[in-house]
Amino acid sequence: MEQKADIVIVGAGAAGLMAAAGAMKILGPSAKVVILEKMPRPSRKIMITGKGRCNFTNAKPWNEFSTHIHPKADFLKSAFYNLTSDAMIQYLADQGLESVVERGDRAFPASYSAADVVDALVKGARDSGARIICGCEVLQCRDGNDGFVVECSGNQAFVCSKLIVCTGGLSYPTTGSTGDGYRFAKSMGHSITPLFPSLTAIVPKGYKVTSVNGHIDRSTPLSEMGKLLCGNQLKNVGMSLFIDGNPVQDEFGDLDFTDGGLEGPIGFKISRRSVLALTNGAKVYVEIDLKPAVELVSLSSRINNLFDEISKDRRSASKPYRERFRILLTKLLPSSLIPAFVKMNSNLDHKSLAKALKCWKMDISGYVGYERCVVTAGGVSRDEVVAKTLESRIVKGLYFAGEVLDIDADTGGYNLQSAFSMGYLAGMSAARSI
Repeated sequence: MEQKADIVIVGAGAAGLMAAAGAMKILGPSAKVVILEKMPRPSRKIMITGKGRCNFTNAKPWNEFSTHIHPKADFLKSAFYNLTSDAMIQYLADQGLESVVERGDRAFPASYSAADVVDALVKGARDSGARIICGCEVLQCRDGNDGFVVECSGNQAFVCSKLIVCTGGLSYPTTGSTGDGYRFAKSMGHSITPLFPSLTAIVPKGYKVTSVNGHIDRSTPLSEMGKLLCGNQLKNVGMSLFIDGNPVQDEFGDLDFTDGGLEGPIGFKISRRSVLALTNGAKVYVEIDLKPAVELVSLSSRINNLFDEISKDRRSASKPYRERFRILLTKLLPSSLIPAFVKMNSNLDHKSLAKALKCWKMDISGYVGYERCVVTAGGVSRDEVVAKTLESRIVKGLYFAGEVLDIDADTGGYNLQSAFSMGYLAGMSAARSI
């Protein structure tokens, strides 16, 4: 059965729902705008964003926001100014969603429930007059004589004058992100830049039982070392990334040791370059600075003074060196971190401790893949899409928005806002061209 529409949007995620809102704002309620979603409900991936709390945008102005966009922020600029972070917060407020802005300009729903963000997005799209059809998997898109033909499961088909592809990437495939958009783009003549997982756990050598380099599935069991490290959360530490021995990135913030590897804000920030380097066969390692606020000389002096105090204390003066050293470690490190730290820094004593605390080196052997990465890097080539409209340069009337494009961002609300902005611009552009 073939149905007609003005605009068909493939994917009811962040970009797709905002594409519908943008299109209907231009065309009005009499237009036929249809969103096709293969999953039973819209925006499954948003539901798990931020561990269910959903950091849906970042309130930084463009000059700061843009520093968190990869590989080139200029491509996003028109879309961002078409729908800024503040405008997105207001849009959701108009749908009844209250929000709060926390440290780092990160915006969350006041309820800290991702489901409320999804409900607001769906409400906005439906109230505008767009039709959302779930459980409808798009099998093929092609440029026909009378517009685009979108063939779907269940012998359904749609004919439309404008087509917007908002299918996401490959990350978290259980939410429906299985790379369909790349296939559609290729079939209509588009190039796909190399894909790789980003905002993912990077795996230190010896952290998992496997010795494989490269992709290490998150379900791979932890080694003894991994078990000692897993669960530790470090606040306000520094981390430097080295590729083939050269320093390429420095970060400061929180670091988590998880069942995947190194995560948390700074773990995610260095993951993009780490994964890309590993896939290209480069050697990767990190150096963690557990005491970034103290210079090495000052830290050495402080440690020597502490050890002298411990050695002179009547309660510990008669204890063996290793016991006094253990007491020293408890004054400088979380107790849960000490076993792994000592095991990974051989021949450690109070004289070498300062350097070890300032420069804890870990070789990186692998990374968690699409099964649990936050975003897919790479995608439909930006060179083949007009940044000011998001229309294809190759096929007139075809638009792309969101993660399917070769654009990604750091953690902190930047990826969702990018998807919202691109979706909204693509929708408005498609509508204006009708």
